Amino acid sequence: MKRPIAVVFDIGNVLYDWDPRILYRRLIDDDEALDVFLRDICSREWHFQHDAGRPFAETSAELSARFPKHAHLIAAWGPRFSEQIPGPVAGMPELVAELDEAGVALFAITNFSDEFFAPFRAQEAALFDRFRDIVVSGAERLVKPHAPIYRLALERFGLAPEQALFVDDRQDNVDGAAAIGMHAVTFSDAATLRADLARFGVLA
Repeated sequence: MKRPIAVVFDIGNVLYDWDPRILYRRLIDDDEALDVFLRDICSREWHFQHDAGRPFAETSAELSARFPKHAHLIAAWGPRFSEQIPGPVAGMPELVAELDEAGVALFAITNFSDEFFAPFRAQEAALFDRFRDIVVSGAERLVKPHAPIYRLALERFGLAPEQALFVDDRQDNVDGAAAIGMHAVTFSDAATLRADLARFGVLA
């Protein structure tokens, strides 16, 4: 097995926590109503359209037409998206810094709206400036776990599949990367990832 020379990260729930409840708990004071809103209205399935490249103006207008009583809540999703991200996953900024300082090439492939990612990336420049490139699904209109986004990323990164170790919290995304020949591990926490990096010879 060839030792990978680069680490390719997912972002949501690997580098940063993401939970829409954090924002909407401030806007909906009834737990049952909050559950219904995030399950049936601003659901993760609805949000995935943004990751695939649909503009928030379109998706929010469609959803507000279906649920006009909730239009003010739907409208908050895009402009306040960063409030759904409470901060970095424990231990990950330190691990990213250690990899960068060791000279390991860092990249990312993220299912993320291009509209929402731009202000978030600017807000978190201290971490993201360590990355040589980031492929954002919403900009490319390609999403994980499908092969084209991994192939596009590798071409942009200048890597052969076996030179990259891909890290994602979702097993289907990990399987998608492995299917095209990347080394790939499922993320659970920073300590487990550190052991995986040592196993692959990326960190001592």
